[in-house]
Amino acid sequence: MRAYCAWFLLLFFLAVSFAAASAADLKVKVVDPQSATVAGAQVSLLAQSSDTAVETVSTSAEGIATFTGLKSNTLSSGSYRVQVLAPGFAPHTQKVDPRSDVLTIQLHLAANSETVVVTATRSPALAEETGASISTLESGQITTMNPVASDDAMRFLPGAVVNAAGQRGGLSSLFVRGGDSTYNKVIVDGVTINEPGGTFDFGTLPLTEANRVEFLRGAQSTLYGTDAMTSVVQVFTRTGSTSTPELRFGTDGGNFSTANGFASLAGARGRFDYNAFADQFNTSGSGINQANSDSLQGANLGASLNDRTTLRFHVRHSNSHTGLPGEWNFNGDPLLPPDPAEWSQLNSLLGSVELTVAEPSGWQHRFTGFDYLYRYNDVNLNGDPSRVSPLFGPFDFPNHEYDDINRAGFEYQGDYSERTWSHSTFGYRIENENGFIGTVGAQTPGQRLNQDAYLQQQLILGRLSVVAGGRFVHSSVFGNTGVPRVALTLLARRGSEILSGTRLRFSYATGFKEPRLEETFAGPPFSEPNPGLKPERVRAFEAGIQQNFFQGKYVFNATYFNNLFHDQINYETVNPLTFVGEYFNVNQAFAQGAEIELQAKLRSRLLLNAAYTYTSTEILDDPAPIDSQYNVGQPLLRRPNHSATTLLSYLGNRWGSNLSGSFVGRRPDDDFLGFNINHAAGYVRADLGGWYALNARVTAYANIENALDRRYNEVVGYPALPLNFRAGFRFRIGGE
Repeated sequence: MRAYCAWFLLLFFLAVSFAAASAADLKVKVVDPQSATVAGAQVSLLAQSSDTAVETVSTSAEGIATFTGLKSNTLSSGSYRVQVLAPGFAPHTQKVDPRSDVLTIQLHLAANSETVVVTATRSPALAEETGASISTLESGQITTMNPVASDDAMRFLPGAVVNAAGQRGGLSSLFVRGGDSTYNKVIVDGVTINEPGGTFDFGTLPLTEANRVEFLRGAQSTLYGTDAMTSVVQVFTRTGSTSTPELRFGTDGGNFSTANGFASLAGARGRFDYNAFADQFNTSGSGINQANSDSLQGANLGASLNDRTTLRFHVRHSNSHTGLPGEWNFNGDPLLPPDPAEWSQLNSLLGSVELTVAEPSGWQHRFTGFDYLYRYNDVNLNGDPSRVSPLFGPFDFPNHEYDDINRAGFEYQGDYSERTWSHSTFGYRIENENGFIGTVGAQTPGQRLNQDAYLQQQLILGRLSVVAGGRFVHSSVFGNTGVPRVALTLLARRGSEILSGTRLRFSYATGFKEPRLEETFAGPPFSEPNPGLKPERVRAFEAGIQQNFFQGKYVFNATYFNNLFHDQINYETVNPLTFVGEYFNVNQAFAQGAEIELQAKLRSRLLLNAAYTYTSTEILDDPAPIDSQYNVGQPLLRRPNHSATTLLSYLGNRWGSNLSGSFVGRRPDDDFLGFNINHAAGYVRADLGGWYALNARVTAYANIENALDRRYNEVVGYPALPLNFRAGFRFRIGGE
């Protein structure tokens, strides 16, 4: 008996030893064109003769993806290939070299349409196969542009019209495809930071340590729910990646008493990565009560619990304080004195915890808990009796508005890659929105609970790409709603070296935007609540063509869009004696137009993106217009018929530079004070930026905004900042 046991143990030992000897690990290291590691890239291992992924994993902070338990004889036969999809880069497929312990893959930049993006499908996908219009700003471009806030970067992207009410810190709104400024979903590190109902100020979102910005145009409520009526803007924070801790810091200054300082400490060690950062910006502005101060602190922390499970924590705190001179200079005519004392403050705190689990055979699960706090003060303690309008007489009275809003919830997202040509995305989200809004002493509380379920399927069937999905929403206040989307892309002609591919695309979608808390819950003494208020909606479709030239070095895109906005919310007086009113779903509007875009990779590191947008809008129904510019048949305010952008970037090893241009035509506007000003004049804004590495540790940089020193109003009554410049130095200690 002992002999049998001994033989059994010996055979078991030999079997285990043989299995261990015949198993092998494959490591794939992903780096960018400058050989820096790329974290978060999706790496799939596939058999040469199969379109089913053996396994899909994401690269660690050190850029490593590890596949374990593979048969060594299979690896040595060279029968595997790896596919890498990394946001911001061209996709890459490479055969496994059995002679290498680590397979190193260097990614390359490409035109926007041939770049991997995330926002269009909520998972890495080639932009031209998503059937969506999407533009990006990558880390190198953001560093060279050096924007004070996101509005100074967004204005140079195709299809974006940014209107800032004044200078630094003034309310900065985004208009896309004829939609309202509340029709844009804004996401930072996976957390929605809009005020419930869509309101967002792009002038209060610094891009310090931003690794990438993606700008998705069109109705996208299927994947993103409320507010995504005409666009989604998503910001991703840089992940630490160097084994040696890297300290980056710098400072710059400029005219108008501008001063800026920033610092970050980032790195990766073993299973952990970290990036902690801070920024402080101050300026006095160019006139009375134009001062602005903005501070930011944040962290991006990650831990690989094992080869397939990662935990990530994001926190971000922002505090912005700005003077509010109000309307005073109307297209160059100073009809009012600026308010010398009114000011506003926005204090926000974002936090999230994300657990990602990558299962074998193409499964991935993501669990996210999030919380966003938003506190806003607008204080005018004394008023200014010298500010008198023809319509109201003295109108600048003491006032204190205070909003305290919280968004907290949980989201699950599942992804399953059945084949290389098939991918499913599905999820569930629950969010509690609550807060107090309005004038101090007459604030209104409001709360609603939203639950969403969504599903999307992506298919690549030969030359045809199909994206189809839907979302169902149940709200404790406005009830149930559902939105579908379908997008088709056809590779009509593969082409040759010169005409190297023609794609046709079409999409149809509906979208919605929930009411603001104020619109649903506002009560006496100024309003009556309307708990039956429904979401605003859009029916949207677009059709376009993409033509590639010279193997994709030049890409021409032309898109027609058509949006019907309905159930729009308007305020109507219900008591003519007290002027108390209520919000109703009564308005309707229409927008259509075309976007023409040229993307060019002029050299390996020289990129050009130029675009022109034509937009035609019309008010279809408004039962209670506040003046003649809101009558039926009139165009929508602040939407220009003609606008254009250009962004030329060179990103080298030793130096980098950019030239940015924004061209905005004449557009309807309203002073709302009785001066009978009904438009804002067109303008041209040009920005310049550049940096030069004095050595491996010190970089000098400079930026000029409004380099042509044009004087204009983006919003009537609020003069834009004239020519302004900043220059400074960045330093780096540690790192690799």
